[in-house]
Amino acid sequence: MDLLERLIGIFAEHGYVSVFIALLLCGAGVPLPEDITLVAGGVIAGLGYANVHVMVGVTMVGVLVGDASMFLLGHHFGARILRLRLFAWLLPPARYAKVQRKFERYGNRMMFVARFLPGMRTAVFITAGATHRVSFWRFILLDGLAALISVPLWVYLGYLGADNRDWLATWIHRGQGGLWVVGGALVLIAAGLWWRHRRRQCDERC
Repeated sequence: MDLLERLIGIFAEHGYVSVFIALLLCGAGVPLPEDITLVAGGVIAGLGYANVHVMVGVTMVGVLVGDASMFLLGHHFGARILRLRLFAWLLPPARYAKVQRKFERYGNRMMFVARFLPGMRTAVFITAGATHRVSFWRFILLDGLAALISVPLWVYLGYLGADNRDWLATWIHRGQGGLWVVGGALVLIAAGLWWRHRRRQCDERC
């Protein structure tokens, strides 16, 4: 909660712009938890420093711009991006190969699922762009649909818990666990759909 309190102080002083910049940093792979950043944005709205509905809009744009930037960097530089020191640290060769295998197995559904898997987002988005497995607009659609679930959830949670930090801390913990469950369930559903599709193709060929 110390990080949350520090972010609340910064955001209360600098407003929407600071929240937007922080989310760009999250998207770039800086070790700043996106969920805590979103909650802090909601808290300053609950404390009267911002409008919560405007905050949801600002955070949605910040999240999508950050994600799209990583996708476009991967798309422009391809595998060469791994030669840059920062991205080599974020996405070492072994991890890059692992994400590629995930794409081969689950396809474009990875774009949606990645939003619910902290620590995987940046790697997945860079790889999606670098391997040209998905168009930019399909990426925005899938990532945007996932963000419509996660972003308002965290912002409104911060708004509701602005005056009760103990309650807020409890629900942040529950929400983080819940999103992991959602992410895991989505992976299982995607795997089931893929297996069913492959089996149907096999039956048709046979």
